[in-house]
Amino acid sequence: MQDITKLMFLLTAALLVAATSTAWSTDPQPQVPCFFIFGDSLVDNGNNNNILSLARANYRPYGIDFPEGSSGRFTNGRTMVDVLAQLLGFRSFVPPYAAAQRSDILRGLNFASGAAGIRAETGNNLGDHYHLEVQVNHFRDTVRMMTRTFRGNTTRAEEYLGKCIYFMGMGSNDYLNNYFMPTIYPSSRQYSTRTWSALLLEDYSRQLTVTYIILNSSTTLGFMFLVMIYINCQELYDLGARKVALIGVGQIGCIPYELARYDSRNSKRGGSVCNEDINKAISIFNAGLVRTVNRFNTQFPDAKFIYINTFDSSKDLVANAATYGFDVIDKGCCGVGRNNGQITCLPFQTPCADRTGYLFWDAFHPTEVANVIYARKAYNSSSSTDVYPMNIRQLAMA
Repeated sequence: MQDITKLMFLLTAALLVAATSTAWSTDPQPQVPCFFIFGDSLVDNGNNNNILSLARANYRPYGIDFPEGSSGRFTNGRTMVDVLAQLLGFRSFVPPYAAAQRSDILRGLNFASGAAGIRAETGNNLGDHYHLEVQVNHFRDTVRMMTRTFRGNTTRAEEYLGKCIYFMGMGSNDYLNNYFMPTIYPSSRQYSTRTWSALLLEDYSRQLTVTYIILNSSTTLGFMFLVMIYINCQELYDLGARKVALIGVGQIGCIPYELARYDSRNSKRGGSVCNEDINKAISIFNAGLVRTVNRFNTQFPDAKFIYINTFDSSKDLVANAATYGFDVIDKGCCGVGRNNGQITCLPFQTPCADRTGYLFWDAFHPTEVANVIYARKAYNSSSSTDVYPMNIRQLAMA
C-alpha cells in the first residue's frame, strides 16, 4: 500500500512539472503587461554570464532539463520566476537585463545576479555581481528607455509601470555570504543578529524609499535591515512600482552546504541537522519583512505589497517530502563531498539521474520540481502561511 501511495505522489509531482514545462499561455494578453525581477542566484537567469565571478552557472550540467540549456540559471531547469511568468500568462521567459534588447523592456526584465545581496559588500568573496542598489539603478535606466518608448509621456509610462508585477527576492546572501562567514566578513562580530536584520531592512527599504535613515551601531541589527528594505522599496515606488512581492528568505540553515559544514559534531546524526542559529536569524529578518509590507500598504494606499513566505514553504516541503514526491531532502543532486554540499556542482559533472526526487539541485539551490511548487504556492495559495495578505494571482488582478 505504501508503494502505491508513493507512486501516486511521484506521478502527481511529474504531472505538476509537465503541466508547466511548456505551458505558455494561449491568451492574447498576459495578466499583467510586464514582470520585473530583482534577486540573487535563486532567480538569476544569465546576468552573471559575462562578468568575472565564481557565481556563474552557464555550464553543464546546469540547465540539463531546460530547453535553452545552460543559460545561467542555477538549477537543472526553470527557476521560480520562470514558472511564475508562465502562470501569469507570458508567452516566453523574462529576459536577463544583461542580454536584453530594447524591444524586450515593455514586457519586463530580470535584474537578478548570483551572489548579490542587499548590502554592497555581500558576495564579494565570489567576485563581481550586481547588488541590490545596482539592480535598482538598472531598473531606473530601463524606466528612462521605457519613457522614451512612450514618446516622453511620463504619465503613460507611470500608468503602464503601475500595472506590472515586481518580484523582490533578496537577503539570502547577506547571511550566507556575509554575516555567517566570519573569516571574511566582520559583520557578525560587529552586530547582533537583530541589528544585522535591521541594517538589511534599512537598505532594502531605501531602494523600495528615497529617505535614508542613518542608524548607529547601538541600533539593533534586525531593525537596521528592516529600514534598508524600506528605503529600497520606496525607491521602486518612486520609479513606478505599485504591485510588489517581497520574498522571504528560506531555511538557509537546512541547505546541503550548511548541512555539510555544520560541524563534524553532527555527523553522528547523518549530517542532516539544520543550523538553527542561521534559521533563527533569518526568522528575525522575515518577521521584519511582514512589518514592512504592513507599513507600506498603509503608507502607499495606491500600491499593493505582499509577502511570500518561502521559509515556511521550505519547511513544508521538508516535513511532507513524501507527499511532494521527494526521496532526498538533505543532499544536492549535483555536488561534491558530504551531502553533495561541500563543493557545488562542477563543470560536466554527472548529476543524479532522477532530478524529480531531489529537493536540492546543488549545494544551495532547489531543483526545478521544487521551484514549480514554490511558484504555485506564491501564485495561487489561499493560506496566510504561504502568502500575505494575498497571492500573486490576486496581486495581478488588484
